[in-house]
Amino acid sequence: MDTRFAISNYPDAAAVNAQLNELIKKPIYTITPEALASYEENFFEKKCAKSKEMIDEAKKIIPGGVQHNLAFNYPFPLVFTKAEGCKLYDIDGNEYYDFLQAGGPTVLGSNPPEVREQVIDLLNTCGPSTGLFHEFEYKLAKKISDCIETVDMFRMLQSGTEACMLAARIARLATKNKNIVKMGGAYHGWSDQLGYGIRIPGTKSTQANGVPARLMRDTQEFFPGDLDSLERVLRKNMLRGGTAAVFLEALGPESGSRPVDKDFCKGVERLCRKYGSLLVFDEVVTGFRVGMAGAQGYFGCSPDLTVFGKVIAGGYPGAGGVGGKREYMKYLGAGLDGAVKVKKAFCGGTLSANPLSCAAGYFTLEEMDRTNACQKAGIMGDRITKGLQEIIERRHLPFVAFNQGSICHLETVGTLQFSINWCKPWTIPSVLKQTDIRKKEMTHMGAAYMAEGLVTLAGSRLYTSAAYTEADIDDALARFDRVFENIAVKED
Repeated sequence: MDTRFAISNYPDAAAVNAQLNELIKKPIYTITPEALASYEENFFEKKCAKSKEMIDEAKKIIPGGVQHNLAFNYPFPLVFTKAEGCKLYDIDGNEYYDFLQAGGPTVLGSNPPEVREQVIDLLNTCGPSTGLFHEFEYKLAKKISDCIETVDMFRMLQSGTEACMLAARIARLATKNKNIVKMGGAYHGWSDQLGYGIRIPGTKSTQANGVPARLMRDTQEFFPGDLDSLERVLRKNMLRGGTAAVFLEALGPESGSRPVDKDFCKGVERLCRKYGSLLVFDEVVTGFRVGMAGAQGYFGCSPDLTVFGKVIAGGYPGAGGVGGKREYMKYLGAGLDGAVKVKKAFCGGTLSANPLSCAAGYFTLEEMDRTNACQKAGIMGDRITKGLQEIIERRHLPFVAFNQGSICHLETVGTLQFSINWCKPWTIPSVLKQTDIRKKEMTHMGAAYMAEGLVTLAGSRLYTSAAYTEADIDDALARFDRVFENIAVKED
């Protein structure tokens, strides 16, 4: 197993959660109205005019003006036209440090020429799709299997959402059980079943509008980081159809925004074995970002199925898949592989495993492996986190900064922590209202970062890549410092 991991020191989850608990007890600290107004006028209005004009036109034919949730930012979405290394450039010519990294997949940095040239060659010779088998389907699957010890076989799909759906179907066929259990607050795509308690534990179907509650009747959740909570659910499920699978984000919900103890995943694995359910690792973010061996390699776990996304197509379209042990992956072969014929898990996807996606993914993973990109990105994550912590302390702010390698968190209002701690069936309306207030302030902070040339994920998460240098990180920290100079308690 490749033991080069991005995480140099795993955070003390108890200490981080204690800090987050203190944060949410305090008044909300955010960008002052005067500073926000200045950013709106002097940056967004004066320097982003082409973006504003295009988004105004887009709103006429695209609901909300954008096609993806990550693309929205306050006061209006910006139009990006170029990505290179650790930088992004918008239609008005403004330059930014890219800490969004397309939601996580570009560990090498954006648009690396080593991959781009191979993709161009493929397009010149084959085109993006034929509907038939291509050699890179095998090469990508073999590369993933070689890197991840528990992946005997791999099936490519189009997204992490599809992969989670398929993993649930495989688990039900393999175990003959019906229930799916997830960690509260974790995101496993937007399918009907896994929309349960999405992002806010205890909310059940209330956050998944348009999905009948009955479609979630076989889905349950457990409290993040709490093995006793998980065992109570598993024990109860023994009387109502058993548990087919436990889905797990190994770092904690929302890519570790509320971190779990380092030994937690091993505890979940033990309980899965005890109660006869499959363990499904959702490595959409962590796979090939925590390390080439995945989060499961770092934690020493042996999940039955692994869900992949994002990086396995190198940031190109068509990124998703399920890998796992041969005894469970046989439910995708339906006897075509010569094995004893079993019922096939229902799945499809006309453009799944197209040549473009597979080639991009294969060459990306090869280049990451060759250049030790995961560790390099992790070193940059350590540097920016340490710098943020120093600024926070110097400016006497209640904010919390921590990281798991190249997955970095900058919590200014602790939205997830607040909702997890306070959401009970009888408090859902008030918690949702307070959560909306905190999310609004996150968008204001995100706007301030953007105006300083810093693109983040929702103003609270930062991904670093191997394309960053120490000088880049230090320059970015100076920009964060300028934002933090204008922080005060939120006015009522």
